[in-house]
Amino acid sequence: MTGAIVSGVRHPGDDCLQHLPGGTFLMGSADRDAHAADHEGPVRPVTVRAVAIATCCVTNDQFAEFAVRANYRTDAERLGWSYVFSGFLPAALRRGAARPARAPWWCAVPGASWRCPEGPGSDIAERGDHPVVHVSWNDATAYCRWARLRLPTEPEWEYAARGGLEQARYPWGNELTPGGLHQCNIWQGQFPVHNTAEDGFAGTAPVNAFEPNGYGLFNAAGNVWEWCADWFGADRQVRSMRGGSYLCHDSHCNRYRVAARTASPPDSSAGNLGFRCARSLGA
Repeated sequence: MTGAIVSGVRHPGDDCLQHLPGGTFLMGSADRDAHAADHEGPVRPVTVRAVAIATCCVTNDQFAEFAVRANYRTDAERLGWSYVFSGFLPAALRRGAARPARAPWWCAVPGASWRCPEGPGSDIAERGDHPVVHVSWNDATAYCRWARLRLPTEPEWEYAARGGLEQARYPWGNELTPGGLHQCNIWQGQFPVHNTAEDGFAGTAPVNAFEPNGYGLFNAAGNVWEWCADWFGADRQVRSMRGGSYLCHDSHCNRYRVAARTASPPDSSAGNLGFRCARSLGA
């Protein structure tokens, strides 16, 4: 691993950005738990240029300021619905809700959006410092343009998320719970019927929960999926997402590993999908 951490700075209208000088790192994984369709491998050296990347995901409070000042409506608000985890819903909303065949724990809820994360009757009054969710790739890029920032590329995201560790499974090392301590917000228990919430959170956590990695990034594993700038594959139909979320569990989705990746259409949204911002540095 080449390159070293440089102190973070705050620009007007920006998140707190951590300046990374760039360098060459080993990207990808040959992990036995990798999903073949995700194309994490092969492990290969990748060089990234100097980049400033947000230490935290964009919060509800930050997105609310953008929505007001830019008079912006998200894709979920325009479409009139978004996906909510069924376990968060009262029986009346669960009954008859449309569900994806491959992920029946999601319910398509009319009125669900970043303002009402669990649908009508819910709000973000006590979640100002939690990551904004129910935002599409289109919404994330709109926020970034407004803030004079951009989404990180996948190589930039993985370089920053690794925090200087070479080929570790997680941003903090190779053990999921070193010394029995939880390092991220993921599912504990039997998915999807029982979450013990041993890490302290059943849904989203504040963006600065848990300890940061070696480069100062919080929640680079778990909490919410993070949109990246890239197309996921050559067909250019879905956009890449990184980091996993509070719903990840090794029985169905171990993508909280730092090399793991998945994707979704650019207009899609859900209650576990957010983003962090970046800025190019130098020439």
